[in-house]
Amino acid sequence: MAIRFPPAPDAATFEDLEAASAALVEFLDEHERLVVLTGAGCSTDSGIPAYRDADGSWRQRRPVQYQDFVADPHWRRRYWARSLRGFPLMAGASPNAAHRWLVDLARAGRVELLITQNVDGLHQRAGSEEVVELHGSIHRVICLDCGDVSSRADMQGRLESDNPGHRGVSTEIRPDGDADLGDSDLAAFTVPECSRCAGILKPDVVFFGEAVPKARVERCYAALERADALLVLGSSLMVYSGFRFPRRMAELGKPMASVTRGRTRADDLLDLRLRVGVVELFEALEAR
Repeated sequence: MAIRFPPAPDAATFEDLEAASAALVEFLDEHERLVVLTGAGCSTDSGIPAYRDADGSWRQRRPVQYQDFVADPHWRRRYWARSLRGFPLMAGASPNAAHRWLVDLARAGRVELLITQNVDGLHQRAGSEEVVELHGSIHRVICLDCGDVSSRADMQGRLESDNPGHRGVSTEIRPDGDADLGDSDLAAFTVPECSRCAGILKPDVVFFGEAVPKARVERCYAALERADALLVLGSSLMVYSGFRFPRRMAELGKPMASVTRGRTRADDLLDLRLRVGVVELFEALEAR
């Protein structure tokens, strides 16, 4: 049976920074408890690029797919060789004004739950506590055989020790801590095995083609039930894992606002569209 949403709201749209700031303040004044959903646009000013452009199209080729990673040693070597170069920049990234603003909002008792599509850990580094990492964390590694979870920093040490010729930080970091790197010399690249069972190690992130754990989704849905409104920051919502939450809010008949420069998959469901950069908006709010 097709899902029927309420009639699409006549969304207010602001592209001027001052007007957008005022509109967001008004939205916050009208809705006490928020679920906040963040995407790559929250982290771009911290040096971590987005997967998609303002129109929702891919900036680069698609990342490694889950089935390829699991089934083919070539794809695992390719992923870990690129990750070895890209991870230091990801690990060294610092929170920005958007992350700090959300910490303040939570401390004021206004955030029912913070959901992030990002895997960079910058919300927690800024001080946010109640965070659902929808797609996992780049800072953890999981064994697909025994389930052991270990530190990505430890994995970095093992990768560098086993592959001294691949050391060095890449300037072409990708959103998942990966880096642009040619496929030459991958045959000689050594991927460490699980130290407990010699199983396959994978970053503890949800790859494309992999399902988000059901418990995470259910926790988010429960928060939407309790919240007054949804605020989406820096996400195009093109991936269903994030788009499902505006869909649920539409079913509940609750208001939604979005802050992102480009279009989103949920544009026809929103009550408020702020077409400005996430960080510049919160820098402006900090200044106020």
